[in-house]
Amino acid sequence: MSCYTQAAMMAEEFKKEQDTSGHLERMRNSLEVSVKDLQLRLVRELESELEAEQRRGAEAIKGVRKYERRMKELTYQTEEDKNNVRRLQDLVDKLQLKAKAYKRQTEEAEEQANAHLSKFRKLQNELKEAQERADIADSQINKLRAKSRDAA
Repeated sequence: MSCYTQAAMMAEEFKKEQDTSGHLERMRNSLEVSVKDLQLRLVRELESELEAEQRRGAEAIKGVRKYERRMKELTYQTEEDKNNVRRLQDLVDKLQLKAKAYKRQTEEAEEQANAHLSKFRKLQNELKEAQERADIADSQINKLRAKSRDAA
């Protein structure tokens, strides 16, 4: 092998190495660009997911606050209803007492009316008997007058 052949082979091998090295360098650059792109995409996706999760968390907190307000409203309304029921029960109790008092007064008035009616009927019977006696007395007087005219 001559020097020229060896030099040519070495030059060719050097050229192959340069080609391989260039190819590997391009692949390395391409992979670095791909890694950077993937990193950027991953960061964007993570940021997007974080934002979405933060929105869901904010919505959940908003929903919890809404339900807490509704519970407070319902609790207040329940207390108001209880107070109204108590007031209405007091009114019912007072009205029942008044109704019992009116019933007692009505019963007493009925008893008095029955007593007065009984006295009225008794007096009416006594008046009727007195009228009957007066009619009998008138009849006897008329008979006596008629006898005395006949005798005179």
